[in-house]
Amino acid sequence: MKKTHRNEIQRLLLAAALSAGLGIGFSTSALAVGTHSYIIDLNSNTFTDLGTLGGSFGYAAAINDAGQVAGRLATAANLSHAFITGPNGVGITDLGTLGGQNYSQATGINATGQVTGTHNPAGAEHNSHAFITGPNGVGATDIGTLAGASNSFATGINAAGQVTGNADAPITGNFHAFITGPNGVGITDLGTLGGFQSQAYGINDTGQVVGVATTATGDFHAFITGPNGVGMTDLGTMGGGNYSEADGINAAGQVAGKFVTASGVSHAFITGPNGVGMTDLGSLGGDLTAASGVSGISDAGQVVGRFITAAGADHAFITGPNGVGMTDLNSLVSVPGGDILTSATAINNHGQVVAIGSLVPEPETYALLLAGLGLIGVMVRRRKPA
Repeated sequence: MKKTHRNEIQRLLLAAALSAGLGIGFSTSALAVGTHSYIIDLNSNTFTDLGTLGGSFGYAAAINDAGQVAGRLATAANLSHAFITGPNGVGITDLGTLGGQNYSQATGINATGQVTGTHNPAGAEHNSHAFITGPNGVGATDIGTLAGASNSFATGINAAGQVTGNADAPITGNFHAFITGPNGVGITDLGTLGGFQSQAYGINDTGQVVGVATTATGDFHAFITGPNGVGMTDLGTMGGGNYSEADGINAAGQVAGKFVTASGVSHAFITGPNGVGMTDLGSLGGDLTAASGVSGISDAGQVVGRFITAAGADHAFITGPNGVGMTDLNSLVSVPGGDILTSATAINNHGQVVAIGSLVPEPETYALLLAGLGLIGVMVRRRKPA
């Protein structure tokens, strides 16, 4: 599969800086100690707890069409390690720290199981570098940085192994979006929309990249590029605000993300093919909703993410094809013990959703309780074109 995923820590740093001025109210509960990651299968009406590597948290960031999941899990020492699973989430493999310090995380996975993410390289514990593996997570290569700058963060990978993400720009040190060639070879600065920084959050198999960039007036706008990252197009905003971001992109170039209105309310959006036309997905119960912080859209245009309820809690959501019909995932899934699914982070083309929730008693597969989930499963059975 394609698109994906941002470095969540880096993402939260940016969000924290922006939220003071924009009034964005999303919490970070998906990263809290005690969270687990689940694969929810909308066709078989089951879900599976992926567990951890002996520690207290798990965060799954990406899933391909085989159901292989990548993300980060806590070790027994509560260190964050990148991981990959086998098909349908079976069997966790610790990818370690790639010979570096004690931190790594995976943020993207493609159809062959190539994983991309970020690690602390040896001898540079305060720096982060993007990496790419071979098929099924075997072997890892440091992608490096832009012109010898200090940091890079991978956020997505496509079928050819083109990686996108963010890196320190030479001289200024501001984040700039980047794209690599196939198999992570060569790193190219994608520039900005006339401002000082940009960040890439998703990529599809033609190499179209999406993210957020500053304009000449200092606003933050969602963008999309052409194939292989060529040409950055401003997607604009909605609701009279000056902030939007693109978080995921599918094979047709449909983009999912969020925008902030003039009054500081955040809503999810979806576009038509190649980023044309922005449609507000609305909200559920509360004032705020947003597309997923990682891979947020399937080739059928189903969007997954999280929203804030009227009571102020984070809940996961899913839509039907083309973003129609936003539904609280917790209304479709019953987790034993009454735990809450706080965010849906990824969806593949076979009706499998990765979601984040609270720790449940046993790491095993449970039955979904509502038949309505099967109805949504029917809507996502469209297969990816060859």
